[in-house]
Amino acid sequence: MTKRTLFDRRRRDLIRLGLGAGAAAGAAVLGHPALAQALADNPMPQELRKALERSPFTPVLGNPEGDITLSEFFDYNCPFCRDMAADIQTLLAEDGKLRLVLREWPIFGEGSIAATRVSLAVLKQQKYGEFHTALMGIGGTADEAAALRVARDLGLDTDRLRADMESPEVQEHIGLSGALADHMGLMGTPSFIAGNEMLFGAQSKAEMRGLIARGRAALG
Repeated sequence: MTKRTLFDRRRRDLIRLGLGAGAAAGAAVLGHPALAQALADNPMPQELRKALERSPFTPVLGNPEGDITLSEFFDYNCPFCRDMAADIQTLLAEDGKLRLVLREWPIFGEGSIAATRVSLAVLKQQKYGEFHTALMGIGGTADEAAALRVARDLGLDTDRLRADMESPEVQEHIGLSGALADHMGLMGTPSFIAGNEMLFGAQSKAEMRGLIARGRAALG
């Protein structure tokens, strides 16, 4: 387990992410002069928190009006993300004031990128929660074929999904996730952020409850 306070580094060059239009969108958010100045004075600048927790076209589970936001950077092919999926659902069930932001960060290759594009397209059909749980629970590799198979099983319109996979919103979400992760120095998936603190890697429910409690205390 790695635990540390976030945002103790200067902004990196985001161009090297190589994420095309999505990276440009992320850089536009994180490169704002007000943010650059704020980084010297505030461990979690308001502009950065807004980009992390409130950016458009981002999956939100739990209580959308909750008093604390837990952000998870994940990949559908990350074994630890899969292992923790049930525990995350338990945390949401037991904490009615928890807001979960899912930042899709496909770092496990082309299959992950394709699965993420399908997953984000599902947002437009309003069955993201069901789809996310089902895809996290598959036994094999998450790729486009597997993601579309899960979508068909849930009764989603796969022709529409194929079209929506190409939408600017999908690419912008992926680009912003990469830009945020790079900016904050995240080491991989899963990474969890609440308040001004991050936990990286597999965590117990007790460790996650502690992160959420400290986040509430920091922002309360």
